[in-house]
Amino acid sequence: MTEKNKPSESSYSTKKAVSYSFASIADVNAYQMFSFLIFTFYFAVIGLNVALITLGFIIWSFWNAINDPMLGVISDKTSSKWGRRKPYIIGGIIPLCIVLVLLWTPPLQASDFVIFIYFMIMLFLFDFFYTMYSLNQTSLFPEMFQNIDDRAKANRFVQVFNIIGLIFATLLPSFFIPQYDDPQYYNNYAVAALVMAVLTLIFAGIFIKFGIKERKEYSQDPKKAPPFFKALKMSLSNKAFVYYVIANFGIWYVFGIIPTIAPLYGSFVLNVKDSFLISLLLAITFIVAAAAMFIWEKIYVKLGVKNALRLAFATLILTLAPFMFVTNFLGGLIVFILTGFAFAGVLFGRDMTMATAIDYDELSSGVRREAGYYGINALIIRLTTIAIFLSIGLVFTNVGWAVFAPERVTPEVIFGLRVLMFVFPALAMGVGILAMSFFPIDKVKAEEIKENIDKIHLEKLAKL
Repeated sequence: MTEKNKPSESSYSTKKAVSYSFASIADVNAYQMFSFLIFTFYFAVIGLNVALITLGFIIWSFWNAINDPMLGVISDKTSSKWGRRKPYIIGGIIPLCIVLVLLWTPPLQASDFVIFIYFMIMLFLFDFFYTMYSLNQTSLFPEMFQNIDDRAKANRFVQVFNIIGLIFATLLPSFFIPQYDDPQYYNNYAVAALVMAVLTLIFAGIFIKFGIKERKEYSQDPKKAPPFFKALKMSLSNKAFVYYVIANFGIWYVFGIIPTIAPLYGSFVLNVKDSFLISLLLAITFIVAAAAMFIWEKIYVKLGVKNALRLAFATLILTLAPFMFVTNFLGGLIVFILTGFAFAGVLFGRDMTMATAIDYDELSSGVRREAGYYGINALIIRLTTIAIFLSIGLVFTNVGWAVFAPERVTPEVIFGLRVLMFVFPALAMGVGILAMSFFPIDKVKAEEIKENIDKIHLEKLAKL
C-alpha cells in the first residue's frame, strides 16, 4: 500500500481524545446552566406564568425545526481551507457566551408581555449560536474515532469531561445565588452566568487550539453532500437513525426535566432551601457518573450499543423510583447517588449509538454527513423542551401552582413534583427501551459495517 493510500492518522490517541473532550465542557457548561435554571429563574424569580413559559418554548421549537437541520446541512456542504466544522465552531462560541449572560437580564419593571418578548428573543439567539457550536463539535466525534473500541476509549474522556461540565453548571451558580427561588437574588444570576461564560470560552479555546482534527479523506465530501430536503429525506430513511432519535428524545427529556425540577423538588419536597445543597445533590450525581464510566465502557464494548443502552435505560428507571417517597436531604442524596450510576450508562451510549447510525448511512450513501444528522438530532433534543414544559404545565396547572406561590404548597403540589421526577422520566425511558429494541445494528452488524466503510475510506484516499 502506498503512503497516499494509507488511511489518515490513527483513530485514537489519548492526547487527541483529551484535547477533543474540552469541547464537551464548553458545550455542557452553556446548555446545562440554561437547562438547570431557566425555568426556576423565569417562573420563581421573575414571576412569569407557567403558561407563557410553555408557550415560549413551543414557539421556540418551530424555530428549531428550521434552524437546527439547516445549520447541519450548511456545515456538511462547507468546503474551506479551515475544514467543514472549524469555521462554525469559532463563529458560534463567542456570541453564545454573550447570550448566555443576557438570558438572565430581563427588564424587571416591564410588563409580562415585554418580559415574554425578551425571553423569546434570547431563546432564539441562544439556540442559534449554541447549535452552531454544538452540532459541529459533536460531528467531529464519529469522524475522528472510527471503530467501537476507539470510540469507547475516546468516549470515556468525552463523558468524563461532559460530567465536569455538568458539575460546573450545577454547582458553581450556587456560590453566587444563595437561594434559587428567591426574587431578591435576581442580579446574582447574571453574575453566575458571566463566570460560566468565561469558563465556557476558555474551554472552547483549548479545544479549538488543540482538539480539532478533520480527516483528509472527507475533504471532497462537501461536493457530494445532498441539498437540504434531500438530506432530510435520506436521514429519515435511515432506520438506525430514526430509532436512535426516538430513544434520544427520551434521554434528553430525562436529562432536561430532572435538573429543571430539582431546585423546586429540593426546596419543597426535601425541604432544602440552601442552593449549595441542592446543587450538591446534582453534582454528586455527576461525580458518581464519572466514576461509573469505566464500568459502562466495558459493558458497551462487550454488549454493543443496542443492548448496553437498553440496559442503561432499565437501570435508570429503577434508580429514579425512590423519588416518589424520599422526604429529606439524606434520602435524596442516596437516590441521586444511585441515579448517577445509571446516568453514566445513558450518557456513555449517546454518541456511541449516533456514530453507529452515521456509519450505517455512509455505507449506503458513500458520504459522511455528520452535521446533517446532528442537526436533525439537535431539533429532536429541542423538541424535548416542549414535552418537558408541557409536562410541567400540565402538572402545575392541575395542582393549583400555575403561578409560583411558595406559601401555597399543598400535598398535591408535593405529589406533582414527585411525579415529575419519576413517573414522566420512567415513561420516557420505557419508550427508549422500545425504540432500541428495533435498532437494526447489533454488535456483529456494527463490526461488519466498520470493515466495509474502511474500504470506502481507502477508495476516497486513493482519489486525493
